Amino acid sequence: MTFNELGLRSQVVKAVTDMGFEQPTPIQEQAIPHLLKSKSDFVGLAQTGTGKTAAFGLPLVNRITERKNVPIGLIICPTRELCLQIAKDIANYSKHDKIKVEAVYGGADIQKQIRNLKSGVSIVVATPGRLVDLIKRKAIELSEIEVVVLDEADEMLNMGFKEDIDLILEKTPDEKSTWLFSATMPKEVAKISKNYMTDPLEVSIGNKNEGNKNIDHIYFSVKEKDRYAALKRLIDFNPKIFGLVFCRTRVETQQIAEKLGKDGYNAEALHGDLSQAQRDRVMERFRARGIQLLVATDVAARGIDVDDITHVINYKLPDEVENYTHRSGRTARAGNTGESLVLINTREKYKINQIEKIIGQKFTFGEIPTPEAICAVQLESMIQKVKDTKVNEAEIAPFIPHILEDLEDLSKEEVIKKFVSAEFNRFLEYYKKAGDLNAKPSDSARDEGRRSSRREGTDENKQRFFVSLGDKDGMNPGALLRLICDATGLKSDAVGRIDILPAFSFFDADKDKAQLIVRETKGLDYDGKRFSIELTEDKKPRGRNDRRRGGGNRGRNDRRQSRSGGSGSRGRSEGRRF
Repeated sequence: MTFNELGLRSQVVKAVTDMGFEQPTPIQEQAIPHLLKSKSDFVGLAQTGTGKTAAFGLPLVNRITERKNVPIGLIICPTRELCLQIAKDIANYSKHDKIKVEAVYGGADIQKQIRNLKSGVSIVVATPGRLVDLIKRKAIELSEIEVVVLDEADEMLNMGFKEDIDLILEKTPDEKSTWLFSATMPKEVAKISKNYMTDPLEVSIGNKNEGNKNIDHIYFSVKEKDRYAALKRLIDFNPKIFGLVFCRTRVETQQIAEKLGKDGYNAEALHGDLSQAQRDRVMERFRARGIQLLVATDVAARGIDVDDITHVINYKLPDEVENYTHRSGRTARAGNTGESLVLINTREKYKINQIEKIIGQKFTFGEIPTPEAICAVQLESMIQKVKDTKVNEAEIAPFIPHILEDLEDLSKEEVIKKFVSAEFNRFLEYYKKAGDLNAKPSDSARDEGRRSSRREGTDENKQRFFVSLGDKDGMNPGALLRLICDATGLKSDAVGRIDILPAFSFFDADKDKAQLIVRETKGLDYDGKRFSIELTEDKKPRGRNDRRRGGGNRGRNDRRQSRSGGSGSRGRSEGRRF
């Protein structure tokens, strides 16, 4: 099937052709014809990187045949990077129609955005927080909206934007069409579908929450102290790597990027503490392959739309296991294949089992490459690079006689050895005394025995808090963090680990902020439910050290019970695709 056969207007087809795209992806084939012919609501479920932006962007542009002074299309997405990327794509789809598109997001000049909106736009692409701000300022008109698109709906809910989305949807006309697109379908997304949509058509490419079949998922078990060394070995074993390294926090992201830089790797950090200008510069360099490794948080990486990423390395798994689908989906885009590599310590195997159930795919257990294997791969790569080097005869000719004279005392074999050593000695020196980093079964058993007696990383400067809402109430780590910070004015780094259990939750925060938190959160409600936050009696709770839904973690004196590598091929399909 071609884009022309989907029923799009000639101007839209021409724009797609100008961009070099030939064949629609499966989600585009199924979504576009329906969205062109029907004004019903729609739910599209497909893995990251399968062309969801075009699946909603093309039919949205197609229905706008004249310039409007107020927006008739509204696209809501979780991050400013994704907001900018979608706005750019929509502008490309509509370039022959001259439709005005405006991106509104935090971290940019709101007055400029207001002026642009007042000048008249047809489509607005927005992050929830900035859009709510504009609504409260009465700076945006939503009464003419015909289509609302919720892109990456699962991630917006994970980030605690449910109340913002509720407010936004209530400001739009009842007779609008709502199109919801997501990589996963957690119950919170299903709840939005039930509350704000009428008999929607649901199209699912693969099973719900299923991962991309073109991705090889490989996990490696190491001791916690060897995690960074293991990361370097995975990178060294893949000399042509162009990839993403995912960390859990902004601080960890910056630290790992700096350590890689000091160790000679071409790496940069991408996280929320960077200014918009800094993030734009980093992304521009990454897309141009001026950066080989981008070390990122989950939120910051949501706007990355780069087709030829070869590897995703999970330095640590995400707090919410559903987010693994989004991480791994950064590779194997546009018909390519890729690898998602995961580092776990000896106590985290259960997380792999959870992810396998969500994505419907099995992981392969991998061995951290040995120093000998890494040196062999690096040497082969260096030799191939020399063989592939183009020689500029005219430029180098004047220097050849002098070079030959300097080397006349050396045999051909000696010259080769010296040139190889000049480039390769760093690896030989680093790895000559390096040992095996793979965790042994005995390490796992020993760590399992310790799990019930201590909690890794307990911080004496943190206070433990009890929250009277849990998973069954719709609470999630992002929402709880947002509630705390909004009520107290604290920054997110004042809050430590968060554990969401079925009926209640726990979190850690700085001890000196304890009374402030208890005082300022009195009387709060979440999704219409009143709840309380109290100090726990025990300051050293036991349990798993992760922010996961349903994770087993409780204080000793709490009265409530809880339950508990190698380099893959990276071919490209015929014809460019979204």
